[in-house]
Amino acid sequence: MAPRKKKETKKAFKPDINAYIAGAGLTVEQPITETLETNYMPYAMSVIVSRAIPEIDGFKPSHRKLLYTMYNMGLLNGSTIKSANIVGRTMQLNPHGDAAIYETMVRLSEGYQALLHPYVASKGSFGKAYSRDMAYAASRYTEAKLAPIAAELFTDIDKDTVDFVDNYDATMKEPVLFPVTFPSVLVNANTGIAVGMASSICPFNLREVCETAIAYIKDNDINVADTLLAPDFPIGGQLLYNREEIEKIYETGRGSFKVRGVWSYDKSANCIDITEIPPTTTSEAIIEKVIELVKLKKITEINDIRDETDLGGLKITIDLKRGADHEKLMKKIVKMTPLEDSFSCNFNILIAGSPRVMGVKEIISEWVAFREECVKRRVYYKLSKAKDRLHLLKGLEKILLDIDKAIKIVRETEEESQVVPNLMIGFGIDEIQAEYVAEIKLRHLNREYILKRTKDIENLLAEIAEMESVLSSRTKLLKIIIKELTAVADKYGKDRRTEIISADMGKEEDDVIEVDNSPVTLFFTKDGYFKKITPLSLRMSGEQKLKEGDEITQIAESTNAVDLLFFSNKCQVYKSKTAEFSDSKASVMGDYIPSKLEFDEAENAIYMVETADYKGNMLFIFDNGRIAKVPLSSYETKTNRKKLIKAYSEKYVLHTVLYVREEAEILLKSTNGRMLIVNTASIPAKTTKDNGGISVMTQKKGQRISEAVIYEKGTLESEHRYRTRNLPAAGSKKPSGEGAEQAKLDI
Repeated sequence: MAPRKKKETKKAFKPDINAYIAGAGLTVEQPITETLETNYMPYAMSVIVSRAIPEIDGFKPSHRKLLYTMYNMGLLNGSTIKSANIVGRTMQLNPHGDAAIYETMVRLSEGYQALLHPYVASKGSFGKAYSRDMAYAASRYTEAKLAPIAAELFTDIDKDTVDFVDNYDATMKEPVLFPVTFPSVLVNANTGIAVGMASSICPFNLREVCETAIAYIKDNDINVADTLLAPDFPIGGQLLYNREEIEKIYETGRGSFKVRGVWSYDKSANCIDITEIPPTTTSEAIIEKVIELVKLKKITEINDIRDETDLGGLKITIDLKRGADHEKLMKKIVKMTPLEDSFSCNFNILIAGSPRVMGVKEIISEWVAFREECVKRRVYYKLSKAKDRLHLLKGLEKILLDIDKAIKIVRETEEESQVVPNLMIGFGIDEIQAEYVAEIKLRHLNREYILKRTKDIENLLAEIAEMESVLSSRTKLLKIIIKELTAVADKYGKDRRTEIISADMGKEEDDVIEVDNSPVTLFFTKDGYFKKITPLSLRMSGEQKLKEGDEITQIAESTNAVDLLFFSNKCQVYKSKTAEFSDSKASVMGDYIPSKLEFDEAENAIYMVETADYKGNMLFIFDNGRIAKVPLSSYETKTNRKKLIKAYSEKYVLHTVLYVREEAEILLKSTNGRMLIVNTASIPAKTTKDNGGISVMTQKKGQRISEAVIYEKGTLESEHRYRTRNLPAAGSKKPSGEGAEQAKLDI
């Protein structure tokens, strides 16, 4: 039988082999789009969805499979075991080689120092994230277990909080996501390169992330930058803080910022010790670049440079020549080596299987929604168990009424199969309750035992009522999440490792003043009063206190580190900084600008401009219809001058001052009832501050401009009739009544 079976097997495979041979060498025409769709797209989607991009719980599939295997092995408690053992067990879930699995473990370990809060407690040589040449030992030499914070990944995972799916050979179950109790996706760095897209998520301080999530749950309109100060890296360093750039990253999920290493000068040994470097480079890369610069004679102050990294941590030592200026040298090294490097952000995360680039607030929103579902499922699971338990105890309670009757029923029943039905009939209980009663040991058929069990009924009823109220109230669900976030922050929160410094500190400037770059809201009134109010104070304040007859004319969301320009009615501009004004409150009138900035006699402030970069243009609109356009950069000075004369023309009577950062449309209204919409791009800019501008809206004798505002599209019906290609123009009157004849534009 065996030879015949073998022969039949050969015959079965011959047609396939011959078919392949017959088709060998033939060229088949196929559209490239079809080839991509059938051959390439499945691979691309597999890489995106199942390999390179993290999900809302902060993990890629390879991370999740490793950590869940360690959890199943009981490695949350006890001592470490050989890494090779863990890697071997993980292969039941992860269809990859042992090398790839072990590399994943190395990155998650505390020894490697790539994560702010490592999930794997390691023992042995696991290499270092900041070193290219310091390799990790083989898995048979190292040991590992789960770190304490990993417990937050698996909280109530056995209570139906997340879905489970089959592993690759359908022999085991594994979780689709982890029911993490904090936004781990923002706490630990995650990078990945897929097909046609990538992900790069910088790490943030755990305590700051939890506080931000709590603040968002309480108020969805928060400014994330108020609580989430900046990224925080495990190796430390100094982050060059630019509020505008950080807020852009928080808003869009894309952008970059610079991180600088940390060093100290040892005067006695005449050497510099570099102890912290950016996360995007290695100690070897910095040393090699310095050596290259020395060879090119771009750096001449160095005698020797060496890597002195040991068990105490990273250390690059630079020996200086006698008389060398260490500050000047470090400026060169920072400028020409990776000791200062950029970290590019791309917050690309899988949401329901689809990659999305999101800002921080959107990520937190998605995590809160995910966590709500986890908590809801956990409560529902516990509720079902409690109801089942209550149902059993209700049956037991009925037995309490007559224990002797229950014993008699069991004793007098001739067949075992009739015990349960007879108990059901005798006490009016269902089959489940009767089965429970029938399984009670003889020693437990006493009043004391049954009374103890039935006492739980009241507690269960209270618990069930509470759980049902949680399921019906989103507010209670969110309170549970807040409580868990607070507990995680208190238990695992650490101080920042990365220092935040101003991005301007690296520039060579005379008399540089460090300024708090926190957000503020600026208020300016018609009578020249100014207030600077912090977001916290503004949220807690009531109505704005103003002088009688005064009104707020300008409100600006800004920071404490911008320049302020106050234009006066005497053709002058006074310059100051927001930091020079003390924080105010809505309940006070604020600073009177003419007094604060020492205006001339009878001089009043009429317009305020806040700027950090002096971009945009000033528009001076005069009563006679002329407009002067002056670049804001014309008011920028290298010295700290407080007053500039001839800020605008005094030839004509000024009606309105406007600042436009980008080109916009201006709506002009005249006392003759005509209106004109003018694009500022059609007005030439002149750097001479007191130029008279050009005539834009013609005015007859006795007429003048009555109103000038930035026009918002759609405000006027048939707005095209108020526009013109040529300047100056008289404008057009608004038609009066239904079916009025369209007014013609007078040029």
